[in-house]
Amino acid sequence: MNIVVETAAHEAAVDKMVAEAFGPDRFAKTVYRLRDGVAPIPSLSLVMTDGEEVVGTLRFWPILIGGTTPALLLGPLVAAADRQGEGIGTRLMQEGLARAAAEGHRIVVLVGDEPYYVRFGFTRALARRLKLPGWVDRKRFLARELAAGAMAGVSGMIGRPSEAAAEAAVLAA
Repeated sequence: MNIVVETAAHEAAVDKMVAEAFGPDRFAKTVYRLRDGVAPIPSLSLVMTDGEEVVGTLRFWPILIGGTTPALLLGPLVAAADRQGEGIGTRLMQEGLARAAAEGHRIVVLVGDEPYYVRFGFTRALARRLKLPGWVDRKRFLARELAAGAMAGVSGMIGRPSEAAAEAAVLAA
């Protein structure tokens, strides 16, 4: 199995996998509204392939905290339903976080299962001063520093980046 940057050839398989994992209600969730109309960072949009088959996906999206602090929104992370338990998600997370850090990103936030994501360094404590523009189960709202001290003094509402900031994040990647 290989982890590669997502291309247009992977799009249909990724969309199908995400739809099967999260269903149509996913579009009503706050994090999906933050992604609407914003492109994921191309270099951090990863798929795991087994031969020609896409068996997992992970994407990162540009966001701003408090209107000024750039960060990444992680998700969705999905392994194909028939490939659960093979370590696909773990490998994608490790690779994605390593690539994000290597590109100079400093903060990652997500909404997900704390028992799963804590092993990758995500905690509720780091997200406690952050807000989302909609309802979220605070027990599932997590953050991680990719650079030590990156969250010091960071607080506020998470929002979509301005068009210029989103374009700069994509170009920097």
